[in-house]
Parts: sequence; structure tokens; C-alpha cells
Amino acid sequence: MPELPEVEVVRAGLERHVVGARVVAVDVLHERPVRRDPRGPEGFALALAGRTITGASRRGKYLWLPLDDGDALLCHLGMSGQMLVQPADAETEKHLRVRLRLDGAAALRDGSSLASSGTEKALHFVDQRMFGGLMVSTGGAVLPPEIAHIGRDPLDPLFDLDDVVARVRRRGSAIKRQLLDQDLVSGIGNIYADEALWRARVNPTRLASGLSRRKLAELLDAATAVMSDALGQGGTSFDSLYVNVNGESGYFDRSLDAYGRDGQLCRRCGAVMRREKFMNRSSCYCPRCQPRPRAR
Repeated sequence: MPELPEVEVVRAGLERHVVGARVVAVDVLHERPVRRDPRGPEGFALALAGRTITGASRRGKYLWLPLDDGDALLCHLGMSGQMLVQPADAETEKHLRVRLRLDGAAALRDGSSLASSGTEKALHFVDQRMFGGLMVSTGGAVLPPEIAHIGRDPLDPLFDLDDVVARVRRRGSAIKRQLLDQDLVSGIGNIYADEALWRARVNPTRLASGLSRRKLAELLDAATAVMSDALGQGGTSFDSLYVNVNGESGYFDRSLDAYGRDGQLCRRCGAVMRREKFMNRSSCYCPRCQPRPRAR
């Protein structure tokens, strides 16, 4: 599932290519991606038609496109969702679910490759597994109410490190569980949780309440650093399911130190990396650098 860096790459691409565009028409080719919109497929399309996209925003793993009427197009990519900016006459992708026909995007003045096709283009929501979705958020241009409960992410300028550290220390569950709690701190998924824990030398099963304020701050700083590094490389792509708005993959998978490296040697100490089940997922860690807590 795309995490903060991947969603931010998509958001930045949308900001470059669709801000200023007017939605000419909307084609809902499958009902499931708009299942959370109470208007239904036809109402969803009507709510967008004629609106102008005024921005591109994100909180955690959600992104939204503010509209000129104060509403917003809210998007979650799920496991395989893609937002692709295409020429108006582009061929239909196999798993295309929703198409927004656009006109007049000021962003095309930047000399991008799409400029050669004129100002008419389309925004395609492609989703093979269909766990992602779109909806029109009423009054959601600044912050959609549907995601107002989600915590700020470590790359947010208003992220309050001291507050998050204090809240984490009041909880008695495993530290990795805390990192994955989107209400507490958003944007971190399984990949970057493993990477941050490895960088901070913390075992995923350590109780959050047993970690010092200094260690928790170090861990959150590590999460910020690893996601910033991933963002600089276009995110992490293991297959073709995650791509940016131009259909290009990220390359941070080549720089991973923990996630998916079970059975390989730790790049820091040379011990054999381990993989264990965790919350219907898995954790990869170094048994020497990140020793399990002693049994009481």
C-alpha cells in the first residue's frame, strides 16, 4: 500500500499538472471506487462537472483536490490506486475506474510533455484491486471532515513532536503498533515503520511506555528522515501498482535497510535479518542491532 512518500509524490504531480483545470465531464466506469460517496455514481459525477481544481493537498495517506465551490475531491489510493494525468485521446487502461475530462490547466505552461497535446487532457483513476476510492467531500477544500480525525504526519510543518512523544508514552502497546496508528501519527505504514525502527535500533515489539522520551524522539526523527529520503527517490515501488502521475516508478526499494530483507545480512552489523508476524503483517529487523525486550 502506498505510504506517505508515495502519496506525496502523486500529490506534487497533481499540483503541477491539474491545478487550474476545469472538470468538463466525469465518467464512472465502475461503481466500487465511489462507493463511499452518498450521492452515488451519477451524483458524484454531477458534483464535479463544471468545477475548477484550485489545489492539491494531503494528510497522511489521503490526498484531495480542493474545488472552486469549497468542496473537494478526496482520494485514497488503497493498495493499487493510481492517479494518472493523460492526454485527452489516451488509450483506456485495463483497470481504469473513473475518468475526469479536464480543460484549461494553467500548470501545462511549465513546458511539460503533456503540453504538446493542447490544454485538453484527462485525470484517470486506475485501480486493479479496487481497495482505493474517490468521493466528493462537501465543504472539504481546506480539510475534508472525513479525515479530520487523522493525525498530522512527520513531514507536516505543524507536526508536534513533543505532543506525539507524550501521547505514545501513555500507551502500553508495542511501539510498531503505535507507529501504524494513523490517528496518532499519519503516513507511516509497514515499510517505513520497519526502516525507522532499524535506524533507531528499536525492536518492533518494545512497549512504547518503556521507551524514553529521547529514544521516542530519535525514532520519530528516523521516520522523518527515511520518508524524506524515499520522497527524494520518488517513493518505493515493488511492482507496477505504484507509479506517479506520469506512470513512472520510484526507486527507494533499492535503499531499504530492513523491510523485505529477512535472511539477508544486516547492513550495519552483519547479523542475519529476521522476519516475524505482526498485526496480520510482518516485521523485519536485526536481532543484534534491535534485540527483543527481555521477558519479565
